[in-house]
Amino acid sequence: MNIGFYTILTVLIVLTAAFSYINHRFIKMPATIGIMLISLLASLAVVALGSFYPSLLDRSNHVVKSIDFENILMRIMLSFLLFAGALHVDVHKLKREITPIALFSTLGVLISTACIGTFMYFIFGFFSANIPFIYCLLLGALISPTDPIAVLGLLKKANIPSSLEIKITGESLFNDGVGVVVFISIYEVARLGMENLSFWQVGLLFLQESGGGILWGMLLGYAGFYLLRSIDHYQVEVLITIAMVMGGYLLASYLHISGPLAMVVAGIITGNKGMEKAMSDTTRDYLKKFWELIDEMLNAILFILIGFEMLIVSIKGDLLWISLIAIPVILFARLVSVFVPIFLLSFNRTFEKNSIAILTWGGLRGGISVALALSLPASMHKQEFLSITYTIVIFSIIVQGLTIGKVARKLAQS
Repeated sequence: MNIGFYTILTVLIVLTAAFSYINHRFIKMPATIGIMLISLLASLAVVALGSFYPSLLDRSNHVVKSIDFENILMRIMLSFLLFAGALHVDVHKLKREITPIALFSTLGVLISTACIGTFMYFIFGFFSANIPFIYCLLLGALISPTDPIAVLGLLKKANIPSSLEIKITGESLFNDGVGVVVFISIYEVARLGMENLSFWQVGLLFLQESGGGILWGMLLGYAGFYLLRSIDHYQVEVLITIAMVMGGYLLASYLHISGPLAMVVAGIITGNKGMEKAMSDTTRDYLKKFWELIDEMLNAILFILIGFEMLIVSIKGDLLWISLIAIPVILFARLVSVFVPIFLLSFNRTFEKNSIAILTWGGLRGGISVALALSLPASMHKQEFLSITYTIVIFSIIVQGLTIGKVARKLAQS
């Protein structure tokens, strides 16, 4: 039975609306966390009922498998989410914190990738799962990008210093793009073999993806700025921003440059220079509300998808133990990836109290890690890596996401 795109989209929208209502009306958790938790419980209910009605479980699995999670997130949703998130970044605050944000997003991602890859190599070996080191680095790369979107609202309520808040926001936006570039670079090494690639070729690929993405984002942002400044018609101006996101991201993929980084840069330019100098008050109000709505809707759909992925992810035997052991490994790698940049900068810069602890516990993993794991071919241990990634993402969003507000508040006041 083939399931059409419209049918799948309809089911997702209906479930998102229903779960959002249940969460808002009764559970009252942070939206994305509550929605994902409900979808997880729904998945468990389907599995339980499947023991009595096997056809229900089979049909549910078929529907979930029909959803191309990787393409939906990486080719459609990610561009909108990053652009919408970047619109709200204050460029003046960003400039003041650009050095630590840049180090967290680059050096931090590389350190995290190396730490996770090394530890997981030995853990796999302990369980007699002989996975080559380059593939372990690939696992490290796909799980290193943080996604604290779900807890940014909680952090605001925790009254943490605004300088620390902008660090978390800036890092989350930029390290998604950098993380994807690191993943692509390691993937190419794993696919072609190190003997067929020189260090300079890998470095050039990294520079092309990251540098090209930033430059393309600047071009998109300033082109959009001049177009927005030349008219005063909010319907057309909202359409221009949509075209920037969809057209810019599509062209980035053809140019083999980082679309995520391009969206972040274009969003920052539009949200600051564009809103300050190119829009009327009416347009600014409509544009903000439109992109806030897009952000909320897509995040809700994303976490619904993560919850229902449980139906097709199998975690059994040794893989369960490896997945559970991986949780403290990821937290330790996050700690190191935060500590090293802060240590390097501490000689001429003062950091907020308990910033290492807050940044470590606030480094959530999200949908981008699941999407990258799904993009792997079976020959690169896709099923094992997907199971481990899924376990980490669920722990990260539910346990860290539900406690980061209290942790940040307590540490900020201590």
